[in-house]
Parts: sequence; C-alpha cells; structure tokens
Amino acid sequence: GVGESRSILAGTPSQQKVWMSHGDSVQQVPEGFEVLASTGSAPVAAFANEARALFGVQWHPEVNHTDFGQKVLENFLFNGAKLEPNWDTTNVIDEQVEVIRNQVGNARVICGLSGGVDSAVAAALVQKAVGDQLTCVFVDHGLLREGEAEQVERDFVAATGVNLYVAHETDRFLDALAGVSDPEQKRKIIGREFIRAFENAERALVAEAGVEGQPIKFLVQGTLYPDVVESGGGEGAANIKSHHNVGGLPEDLQFELVEPLRALFKDEVRAVGAELGLPHEIVGRQPFPGPGLGIRIIGEVTEERLNLLRKADAIARAELTAAGLDDAVWQMPVVLLADVRSVGVQGDGRTYGHPIVLRPVSSEDAMTADWSRLPYDLLARISNRITNEVDGVNRVTLDVTSKPPGTIEWE
Repeated sequence: GVGESRSILAGTPSQQKVWMSHGDSVQQVPEGFEVLASTGSAPVAAFANEARALFGVQWHPEVNHTDFGQKVLENFLFNGAKLEPNWDTTNVIDEQVEVIRNQVGNARVICGLSGGVDSAVAAALVQKAVGDQLTCVFVDHGLLREGEAEQVERDFVAATGVNLYVAHETDRFLDALAGVSDPEQKRKIIGREFIRAFENAERALVAEAGVEGQPIKFLVQGTLYPDVVESGGGEGAANIKSHHNVGGLPEDLQFELVEPLRALFKDEVRAVGAELGLPHEIVGRQPFPGPGLGIRIIGEVTEERLNLLRKADAIARAELTAAGLDDAVWQMPVVLLADVRSVGVQGDGRTYGHPIVLRPVSSEDAMTADWSRLPYDLLARISNRITNEVDGVNRVTLDVTSKPPGTIEWE
C-alpha cells in the first residue's frame, strides 16, 4: 500500500503489486525520512528524504513482475537524481564504432555467429566499424534448432553482406561430448571446441587466400552485461554459471577479444540491431543458449537424442507462433529428460519413453523471470502433437518456477 502518491511513487496507484522478499523488513525510518509505502509485514517498504535526495524501496523495481517498477525508476532518475533522458541507440552505435576502430586498427577480425541476436548485432557493429576486415565464422555444431543453420546463412548475409565462412563441425562436438552429462562440463567442452573450430577456420581462411595473409588478431564476442554479472565479473556479483562466451575460455586463446555489447542489456541490443538495419527475424529471435540443445538434454548428448529434442522444440515453437504468442513469451526452452524413463500407454502396449519439459518464461533481461501463463488449449495441442509425432516421448510437463529460485535453462 502506498500513502499519498508522491516522490519516487508519483503517478502510481495506492495499491500495487511488487516483487519483494519478506525475509527481512525495515521497522522504522531514520530522522528526516518519511514512509512512502508499507505492506502487512513490512512497515517501511519505501522511504524518502527529498532534501538529501535519498530514496529507498524494499522491493525489486527492476523486474517485470513489479507493476510500476519502470515508473519508480524513472521518478528516481529524472526527478530524484535530476538526470537527462538522453540515451539512444545512435549514441551507442557511434561510440562503439569509434572504440572498435581504435582497438582493431587495420588488423583482421573474426566473429563467431551462433544464430542468436547477440552475436549477430555484435558482428553488424564490427562490420560497420571495419568493413571487410571482418570475416564471420558460423560453426554448425549440430546442437542447433531445426532450420537454424540455413537461417543464419541466408538471412544474416542478406541483411549485412558480411563475409561468411561455414564450418561443418557436428562430429567434432558430438565426439567431445560423448559420455558427458555434467552441465558445467558440457559448457566448458563446447566453449573449448568453439575456439578450436575458430582456429581451424582461421587457418582455412588464410590458406584460402593462397598467400601468407595477415593473421586474424581479434575475436568478436556477443557478451552482454547480464553475462558479465552472472559470471562474477560485476562488482561483488556471485558466479552463477560459466558462460562459454565469458568464462571457460582456454588459457591458450590466440585472439584478443572485441566485446561491443558488454555494457548492454538484451532489450538495448535488440534496439541497436534494429537501428543497424537487421531484420526482425534476427533481432526479434527468442534467446538460445550458446551451448545450444546440448544443455537442454539432461544426460549424455547423442545424435538420436538431439533429433528427438529438435522435433519437440520445433513443434512447440510452431504452435506458439500459430497462437500469436511469440511476443508474449520471452523464450520457451524445451528440455529432454534423457536419463529419465516414464511409463506410458500408447496403442495396446506400455511404453517407456522420455519426459519433455516446457519452460515458457517472461523476462526483460534474463536476470529475473517468471513462467508465462499459456492458455490450456495451447498447452494441450503442444502436448498432443509432441507425444503423437515424436517417437520416444510419452509425457509432456510444464515448469512453473520463477527465477529466482530456478534458472531459465534446466541444464
């Protein structure tokens, strides 16, 4: 509940939904502060001392699930801290183009395209800065979703005219992952093989030129700010997981890194991509983890399991699109519990198939997320199609956990 709607709560209703922990609470305010909001068990949920420009809220204004969080942050920034709202994508592009040119000079640059929005926007920025000095390498590691490799080769090249080299490396990745179930181990293996594939691609590119070409000195990475924070790179941040695009890089890495998106959140990256002229198919894509379907298989990664998960994932995405809910759902990981067998009945006999988990989530930046409330009839259609059309799956389940405490990916 909010008292008289003023200060950082100006323009918000007296009753509003916020995301907060009741594990601790503030009981009274210091001298000179006034209480702005409270709940049944938190007498001081927000306070302010206008004269000293000090403000505090007990809840998380930055998450999607706090109804007026954005308004509270705007009030704080523009009224409380008296800042000017002058950030825009053009500033970011101009600034980064200059930074990249200064860093790279006339050296050659290589960029790994994953099919995701981050690497696509990073590559487009670098190309704007240094043009033909950039060659993009697309490693088709066999862990991608259905139709994804073709989309990268077609859409990205059409939009940017970039030099693209495709490395067909499915066997390399499957061989390296054989017998491995631990998710951190998978991430490290996939990250390591990515770099090895890049080094092979670099050799091939130099050889292709038919002369001793200039070696490729720089590697572009689509690292975002949440990647930096979650990998323990932010001040006092916990190391939640190693990202193959931040942590887990081999110590004998041959390239210097160019990371033009390192200070941006996902929504800002999309805005920059649109400004650079990338099509909606690329900037509007649902996020997909760098290690691909490899970490959406709980258990060992095999070609058979990949094909099974790829089919289930394609069905779920097609139904979500047909229902017009692509924009409402931020992403929907489809997970295969490959080490679990559940009993089922199909036709006249019992089956021992695998369960599939649907993980539809809504989020702004992947730091926090909530599960998306999909219509029951859509869930029923997805379940019926997957169990009927994907041999080896006899159960579809729905994950209804927020982040925290659950992560978005299962691993």
